[in-house]
Amino acid sequence: MTNKRKQILLTNDDSIKSPGLWAAAEALSTIGYVTIVAPREQASGMGRSIPSSSDGKITQTELHIGDQVWEVFAVGGTPTQTVQHAVLEIMPVKPDLVVSGINYGENVATDLTASGTFGAALEGASLGIPSLATSLQLKNVAVDYLSHSQEFDFSVAAHFTRLVAQFMLSKPLPEDVDLINLVIPFDATLDTPVKVTRMSKKRYFIPSSNRGKERWEENSKMDFSTLTVNEVTEPGTDVHAMIKEKVVSVTPLSLDMTSRVSLADLEADMHRSFGG
Repeated sequence: MTNKRKQILLTNDDSIKSPGLWAAAEALSTIGYVTIVAPREQASGMGRSIPSSSDGKITQTELHIGDQVWEVFAVGGTPTQTVQHAVLEIMPVKPDLVVSGINYGENVATDLTASGTFGAALEGASLGIPSLATSLQLKNVAVDYLSHSQEFDFSVAAHFTRLVAQFMLSKPLPEDVDLINLVIPFDATLDTPVKVTRMSKKRYFIPSSNRGKERWEENSKMDFSTLTVNEVTEPGTDVHAMIKEKVVSVTPLSLDMTSRVSLADLEADMHRSFGG
């Protein structure tokens, strides 16, 4: 008899050891069959990279997640490469949904493309699979985002991950929506509202020099009580929703990065500039 359960590929960038991954697995297993394929090692900040230095080794192992023993796959590679291995080699059928996360720390604004969590979702979308990147805001991103601490409570984030995943499995996404970025505030509850947002075009993590080493200053540590709304970020964006409104942010995104302008008008302007 054919198994008609929805097939969900679950990955992340915090590695196979991440409690955020485990929380997502438990929640998603209530709506479909979950295959876990995640990086063997911590791979935060990898974006959608595909380095030739990855060994590509796939190790099948067991993890105790909740009350169950799961057969999972650890891959010697980036989050993007785990999606490729999962879809092309590991899973017997193409997944109905790719979920990446739950990430330690918020993935928002123009910093999205630096995130390995988001990179995996991009890869899934590029393979024609609806994809969801999910992340939990942390109080102290600089200290906590590389940890595998089990002191963090991912239950609320897992709840919203399941809700959005179930929505994505229930019907085709609207035209020009290839993937969704989900961000849960650190103090969210099961009753926190959900808001559809757009991606902020401002920087969220600010790079600065520190004796030749790159460090990051989190906008999330700023004293927002002293700033006006527009000084933080634009209303309607993912950052504004998380910081000012303290709601769950759902941002629909497209693989088509082409500017929404008249290409004919721009081409005509260029020709006039070129003297043609």
